[in-house]
Amino acid sequence: MEPGVSVSRFDGQWKLLVRSLLCGSSGALTAVRVFRRQQRANPEMSLSVFIETLCQDEITCPETDAKLLTVKPLVCLFPALFKQNLLSFIYLVHSVLPRTTVLRLLKCLSQDPHPSPWVTALIRQLYRALGAHTEEPLYTPVCSQRLQELSQRLVGFGEPGGWAKCFSGHTVESESQGASGLLELGTQRKRKGSFVSLDADGEETGQQSKRMKMDICGGECVDAEEQSTKEETPEGSGSDAAAETPTGELQPAADSPRDALPEQMKVSVLQIKELLESQTEWDQSSTELFKVLNHCDPGQVELICTMLSLPDLPEQTLPKLCSSLLAPSLDFSFSTAATLIKSLLLHKVLSLSEPASRCLVSAVASLCSRYPRPMCHAVIGPVLEEKNIGNLQAELLNRLIEGCLDSHYRQMVLQMTFKTAWSEAVLSVIHSLLDSKPDLNEELFTQFTEQLVTKGPQFTKSVKFAKMMLTVLTKYSSHVTAAHKHSLHDGLMVNETFLKKSLQAALKRITHT
Repeated sequence: MEPGVSVSRFDGQWKLLVRSLLCGSSGALTAVRVFRRQQRANPEMSLSVFIETLCQDEITCPETDAKLLTVKPLVCLFPALFKQNLLSFIYLVHSVLPRTTVLRLLKCLSQDPHPSPWVTALIRQLYRALGAHTEEPLYTPVCSQRLQELSQRLVGFGEPGGWAKCFSGHTVESESQGASGLLELGTQRKRKGSFVSLDADGEETGQQSKRMKMDICGGECVDAEEQSTKEETPEGSGSDAAAETPTGELQPAADSPRDALPEQMKVSVLQIKELLESQTEWDQSSTELFKVLNHCDPGQVELICTMLSLPDLPEQTLPKLCSSLLAPSLDFSFSTAATLIKSLLLHKVLSLSEPASRCLVSAVASLCSRYPRPMCHAVIGPVLEEKNIGNLQAELLNRLIEGCLDSHYRQMVLQMTFKTAWSEAVLSVIHSLLDSKPDLNEELFTQFTEQLVTKGPQFTKSVKFAKMMLTVLTKYSSHVTAAHKHSLHDGLMVNETFLKKSLQAALKRITHT
């Protein structure tokens, strides 16, 4: 059955999810983003309905015999890439699904007479994740045989230089062909996957790290936007150390080559620079130039940003540039997106001397909508930490809070304010966060009230602080416990604004049963 016919079995939101899973190797991550948006629009939606549809029997005709009718689950009629993306997607969200529903899907997929090795491995991995332990290994018998053959060839791999001798000691073609092949390989970009770097002692110094993050059902932030799986650089383990914390992820790899780029990247950078300086209209080929960023390590991305002078880029160029960076064919990792956003926008936002231009607002909003987590760490956080943040910066941040950030990221920004010095501009941002009604749990609200009590004496005459307090006591009255009420009462006693009586009255109206 053709994929188009299979898609027709679904309606509305499920059809969109199916098309996402058919979108190349990034289909699983695209599906997570689609699912999150659909769930925000309709909290009652259930993936169980979607999976039950996939498990329904369909009558089909085998290609080898058009007269013979067979019955297969609908999911088996999709191409292998769809099944692979589907299983990766289910692995990411299986915690919100009934175990029996997932097991039924896996049973249906197991009916495929010719499954791909990846699908087989993912099925077994999901069985393990669900606690249905299986003794079968993730790799296929053919893979097992090849591994055994390889291990038999690795004579002396435990000795110094053993691995290097193994890989350099086998030649398939003539000496000249082998040499030319190595030279060609040296000029090519590294391909996605796992890489190892061998030193003189045969130690494995490369690092392989695939990080997949998600944010589902209001859980912990694991941003799928920013959810791409990117290989870490083989130059050292510095990038892995930097990846442990969000702030560390913004730093370039410690051992990354800073003084040069591969020739192919240099050519792409020159073409991008010429494009940015030209006054011509951009087309599809312009967008293709930026694909080079998908193949860079963090240090190379930062170096490219410097070579392109992105902080000094005229604001009128931003709409065209953002349109290319946000093309569906580009899906940057967290570190790449954060480095780009920081280089492109942070200086422009911090140096605002008049209200942000339409071009700047459009660029900030569009990038924030696509990459909210990188935007929070690369721009919003550093702006809040700036001692001289003013009303112009606060106004721009408020636009992002109201129009681009969902509840989870608003919580993240609120927590960022706990670690910064408060000013009138920061108070404006906090007030905007509270007006947007993020879902504050008891622990987070307690931390916030502690901040109010601690920093309140600095703002005894601040009307903004008083209005923010009034918002807390009215919109969040159900969060206020007896302990909170006692602390807030002491804080209100020092208030010297005309809103003091209103604050005291609002606090008094809060009762506890």
